[in-house]
Amino acid sequence: MVPLIAVLLLALLLFGAGFAVQALWWIAVIVLTVWLLGFVARPGAAGGRRGRWYRW
Repeated sequence: MVPLIAVLLLALLLFGAGFAVQALWWIAVIVLTVWLLGFVARPGAAGGRRGRWYRW
């Protein structure tokens, strides 16, 4: 009975970790896309130079 519970807990842990890793990959792709779009569509600054698209 204990080995069965251990195997089920391990399978649940690995399934949860796999789902979390997949979700983190999608979040990373979305953040990278927004970051790259910020470089392409950044506003112009005074003097004709291209400004920073982030505030800090």
